[in-house]
Formats: sequence, structure tokens, C-alpha cells
Amino acid sequence: MAYRGKRILDLIIALPASIFTLALTPFVGLAVALEDGFPIFVRLERISDGKTIRVWKFRSMVKGAHAMKKELWNLNERKDGPLFKIKSDPRLTKTGRILRKFRLDEFPQAWNVLSGDIALVGPRPHEPGEIEQYPPEFKRLSLAKSGLTGLSQVSGASKLPFKKEVALDIYYVDHESFLMDIKILWRTIAIFFSDPTGV
Repeated sequence: MAYRGKRILDLIIALPASIFTLALTPFVGLAVALEDGFPIFVRLERISDGKTIRVWKFRSMVKGAHAMKKELWNLNERKDGPLFKIKSDPRLTKTGRILRKFRLDEFPQAWNVLSGDIALVGPRPHEPGEIEQYPPEFKRLSLAKSGLTGLSQVSGASKLPFKKEVALDIYYVDHESFLMDIKILWRTIAIFFSDPTGV
């Protein structure tokens, strides 16, 4: 259960982050549009707080990238669970590779934090189809509010075995606190500046 004041912390940080994202949008939008046209943004289905939401991101992949997932499944590097990851994903545009490298594609999710769809800190948001394949002991993660960052993200995220990743998210849900959120936010900032691809 979220501690008292969590929403206030979300708003204090998400508001300036949202303003920064608005200022960034014309420059990112121009780069995306010049290479691969419109749209500039994508809204991806994720599960948070027991419901399906759509998270905002700057578009880093070619149009129709999600439909190409089945064709590329044999290249999936995640063999231990329902998650999908290709290190050199052929669907990424040149602009998208830069956005991903510095995690700029995720900045629009500050708007999701403002709207209350996700929190600053919480379990990693996954797709509905991925959640359906979770082992029974991890199913309750679908009822928790997802986060822009979280314990699994700062502990290695996609480099972790699938069950370790979701176990860390379960641990967070069971031990959520203001102090833990501050530590995770601090680690997120530290990782971002030392290795933008490592969060």
C-alpha cells in the first residue's frame, strides 16, 4: 500500500519533468519526423493499478513495430520468461537509437505520472500479454501501480533473470516506503549519469 505523501512526491518531481518534456518535444519531434514521418509519440498498452493504461513515449521505432514482434520472436534474447528484448533491435530508427541511449524516449511518461496512471517509483510496467504469462505467485503485481523507475530497474532490469526481476518488484510492493523511494530515485539518477543505458 502506498505511503502517505507518495502522490505529493510524484507531483513535485513530475511537474518540472513534464515542463522539460514539453520544451524538448519540438527538437525530438523534428528529428523523429524528418527520419520516419509522424507520429512523434506512441502510446503503449501497459498494466498499472489493476487496469490497462497507455504510457506516452517518443517514438523510437519504425511504424508498425509492435506488429513485427511475432516475426522477430526467434531473435528474442529473453529465454526465461514472457518478456521480449533484442539488443540490436532492427525496428529501431537511427533517431530512436539516440533517444534510447539517453533514455529520452521515456521522458513523456512524466505526463502519465501527473495524470496518476503510474507513480515515479513502482514495479516495472509490462504489457497485458506479458502479465497474463506471469507465474501465479507474481500475478498480484498487476494490481500494483507501476513506476517510471523502480527497484528492478536500478538493480539491472532486463539484465536480470525474469523471476529475479519480478521478485524485486514484489519486494518493493511489500516494503514500499518514502525512504525506499528516495533511495531508488537517487540510484536512478546515479545510474543515468554514469551509464544512461543501465537504468
